[in-house]
Amino acid sequence: LLQVVKQCVRVPVFVMIRPRGGDFLYSDREVEVMKADIRLAKLHGADGLVFGALTEDGRIDTELCTALLAVCRPLPVTFHRAFDMVHDPLVALETLISLGFERVLTSGCDSSALEGLSLIKRLAEQAKGRIVVVPGGGITERNLQRILEGSTASEFHCSARSARDSGMKFRNPNVAMGASFSAPEYSIKVADVAKVRTLNAIAKNIL
Repeated sequence: LLQVVKQCVRVPVFVMIRPRGGDFLYSDREVEVMKADIRLAKLHGADGLVFGALTEDGRIDTELCTALLAVCRPLPVTFHRAFDMVHDPLVALETLISLGFERVLTSGCDSSALEGLSLIKRLAEQAKGRIVVVPGGGITERNLQRILEGSTASEFHCSARSARDSGMKFRNPNVAMGASFSAPEYSIKVADVAKVRTLNAIAKNIL
């Protein structure tokens, strides 16, 4: 996937290193997978990496993050929304800065960036440029301006997706290739070019 993406786009591509869904407390085998994924991503042209790891008591796993950062060098690394599951976000931010992360993606430890806006602003103020605080989570064309202005953020993260109907003519309604709560079998989530352009225009107008 990374090889094909790199052939198709000119923007920097950061690869998320996440061996499974669920929590961010990883086993030794999962750590092996993460290290192997990082090496492969670097080999195939990744411009940066994205990961997050926590201890069982909700703190940044400094030992594991240090080990993974060493494998990532010299590429820049973002700590993803595992940050939103920490026990104390203000302490966690200082930990990420000391470890050498370039960015942290966060919804302000709330259900969306809009809901967590006050904490995102507080984190950005605390960071004082030592790390880039990137709002993410539920960002759309309708709330981007409010989030950027309210957080003083210079970057943002969003999926900008829409659903596209499958091209399948024959459809078996009795079988689903996944859990019952997964996406509909004949609907595909795709990046929406119109949404991306609108979001970029809003951001450029503000920033």
